[in-house]
Amino acid sequence: MAAKMQGRKAQSSRKTKETDFTVSLDLDGSGKADVRTGLEFFDHMLGQIARHGLVDLSVRGKGDLEVDGHHTVEDVGILLGQTLAKALGDRAGIARYSNVRLPMMDALALVALDAGGRGNLVFRGSFPEARIGAFDTALVREFFWSLATQAGIDLHIEIAYGENSHHMTEAVFKGFARALRAAAAIDLRETGVPSTKGVL
Repeated sequence: MAAKMQGRKAQSSRKTKETDFTVSLDLDGSGKADVRTGLEFFDHMLGQIARHGLVDLSVRGKGDLEVDGHHTVEDVGILLGQTLAKALGDRAGIARYSNVRLPMMDALALVALDAGGRGNLVFRGSFPEARIGAFDTALVREFFWSLATQAGIDLHIEIAYGENSHHMTEAVFKGFARALRAAAAIDLRETGVPSTKGVL
């Protein structure tokens, strides 16, 4: 199993008329983030995924921020999902399931995750403010939809409560990071693919 953990790295690129990004991921990293999307709050949140997921993450490129942040956030989500799927490989040996309750001051986020190969998002929650700086809070759901469907993970996110949109968003990203960290962890007792089907 130790040898399997050494190779869980991947990279993906995507270039459209709206964005041009490259994402690199090491699932067995130490939490390093090298993230530059042009949206500072989004960069901060991606940094939370790296730090609290203990993955090394690089996101480099540019998007049409003169229009708005939608294409940038969506396409980074797509790329991160694709890169995560590559890094997970056949998913043999992983814990697969996890759930996290993560507090952040006035906010509480609940995140449950199945890394079983089927992409899906259930997102329940709303934000009191429409924007956090230049970041549109509606893009939180868009990011996780793009990521989950491309990564092949069944992701359930609920914002149980909160008063501050920054705290609420940060709780969601940190909760996702911790859930991913647990679900992608190698279980030394798991000798194959964690499914009665024998394949994910």
